[in-house]
Amino acid sequence: MRAQRGPVPWAAVTRGALAAGPLLLAALLAGRASLGVVAAIAAMLAGINDRPGSRRTSVRRIGVPALAGVVGLLVGSYAGAHLGAFALTLVLTGLGLVGGGISAIGPVASGTGTQLLVTSAVGAGMPLPDPVWQTVPAFLAGAGWLLALRLLLPTPVSRTGDPRAGRGRGPYRPDSRFAPRPDKRSEPRPDPRPEPRPDPRPEPRPGPRPDVRLDFRFDGERAAVAEVYDAVAALLDAAGTEHAGARRAALTAALDHAQDALAGPRLRRHPSSAAERRLHAQYAAALPLGEAATALAWAERTVPKRAAEGPRRLAAAVRGNSLAGPLPAPARTDPALRALDAALLHAAEVFDRGRAPDLHTRRRSVAALVRTVLGAGGREYALRAGLCFGAAVATAQALHHGHWYGAHQHWYWLPATAVFLVKPDLGPLVSRVLCRAAGTVLGALLFAGFAVVLPRPEGLVVLVAVCGALVPVAARHFAAQTTVVTVLVLALVMVGGEPQASAGRIGETLLACAIVLIVGHLPVPGQRGGGVRARIDAADAAAHAYLVHVLGESDDRAARWTLRREAYRTLAEARAAIARAAAELPALARHSAGADEVAAVLERLVDTTTACAVHLDDTGRLTPRHTERLAALRDELATRRGRVGRSRTLA
Repeated sequence: MRAQRGPVPWAAVTRGALAAGPLLLAALLAGRASLGVVAAIAAMLAGINDRPGSRRTSVRRIGVPALAGVVGLLVGSYAGAHLGAFALTLVLTGLGLVGGGISAIGPVASGTGTQLLVTSAVGAGMPLPDPVWQTVPAFLAGAGWLLALRLLLPTPVSRTGDPRAGRGRGPYRPDSRFAPRPDKRSEPRPDPRPEPRPDPRPEPRPGPRPDVRLDFRFDGERAAVAEVYDAVAALLDAAGTEHAGARRAALTAALDHAQDALAGPRLRRHPSSAAERRLHAQYAAALPLGEAATALAWAERTVPKRAAEGPRRLAAAVRGNSLAGPLPAPARTDPALRALDAALLHAAEVFDRGRAPDLHTRRRSVAALVRTVLGAGGREYALRAGLCFGAAVATAQALHHGHWYGAHQHWYWLPATAVFLVKPDLGPLVSRVLCRAAGTVLGALLFAGFAVVLPRPEGLVVLVAVCGALVPVAARHFAAQTTVVTVLVLALVMVGGEPQASAGRIGETLLACAIVLIVGHLPVPGQRGGGVRARIDAADAAAHAYLVHVLGESDDRAARWTLRREAYRTLAEARAAIARAAAELPALARHSAGADEVAAVLERLVDTTTACAVHLDDTGRLTPRHTERLAALRDELATRRGRVGRSRTLA
């Protein structure tokens, strides 16, 4: 129920203002208002999927759901034109099962399933005078227009420096400003650390001030990589305090975001430009830093303040697209600090002449995706979405053919609303229903007032453009987003030539809320909480693979970092699923009770495995503290794991 906070995304606001409104205006000037409405709907749905991130990831985040929307529009149009009420209900219910099942794969797949179901309902029920071979290109044009704006428009913070003209003074040297001050009360003691080896390379001369130029191709990637270094610094600051766990989770989120930003779709397998290769190298250099910081946090001891200054300077270098410059050297008094010092040295060298290594990701095969869809989590998603979508279609068809709608033939609103309410990955069910109801009532009342005073159609076009600009800001709260989208949709309906329909929109939304609440809490065959258990199983397996690799004392660092990334990523996904399930009503929340305790044990196990890896790199053997902690976590996991789902545990 809480709203997200943050700065206004002005770039997304600009794209929203230039998307649906101008498309609708162009269609009206061309005398094809109905096609303009379809294109504006596609742009609106694409705007909902236009999330912060890199341009590369936006291709998948916007493009894949748009293609699914085309499939749904085709299926819905042909089914609505050639099938009766009963057969249409069966077809759309089956499509609901498919859309719900694929939503278990991940966020992009969830958006894909949502758009598939929404457009199938629109295609089946929206009265469009144009043939399908015209509405489908119009839909693609609307989504493609917003995607083109996302790829081509610069962002307000896209001015960066030229890395070849930086003021960097070499890869890594201790900064005298961070050297320990001698104690005046006694004779200064010699530093037990070995003297640093001189750099054989010639001292670079200070270059001119960096040239500021417009370079917005990789602004999202650059910001994501810089946030990783900031998260490492924050974790080092929190080491030895009660905030270390939250900072480690923030580091995982930053690494996941950067990994996704850099691993988006590409025409070539490897980075094709020097700037992109540099960003890949800078991301990879952050992985050993994160590993050392996690080991220091696991040791529960405070770290000198200057230890975090190096990652912060690296973050500034990423944002400024410049060389790293001098970095403070942390004390090398234990294995974790020595690993941090080595990681800083490696990072500085990478910043100076980095190459593009692997992103340490493991792509899921088609067979793995099918297993996810057909697994416990996918089956639960599919059953819940299919039943609610099918029940909404059946109810809407009964009301439509019983002439309850009068002159307003909008039966597709009922199942389309149910789709946005029933998806388990969009938040707790009751809070979504309350926010949807409140937002719809407010939006319908606002539009009723606008419809009285605005001229037609030019005033409605302006209203569509304003609502499109507000969608990125309103996305911070589901009720606010519902309000804006309701006004936008009602304006599009009126532009399409239909009368004002605020009252019908309110009634059908409240009916959809009731259907989802009833069907969503009905007892169903099989074991509930399958989505949470599937996430826990994935995190369990990833932690097991990471632990086996580390205890096997393999020298393959790339494989270790890949397994570590997968372990923390699956844990973060499990944590998110558990938090959503815990916020449901007791009838649903009780099926995942105890899962958060299992996830906490798995997190401590992965942290301990990371600390073991750092210690093995330095000494080649584990201390009794490491082995005792691993044994205790194994026993605790075996006890708690049997209370949620199957009894398989780490051996």
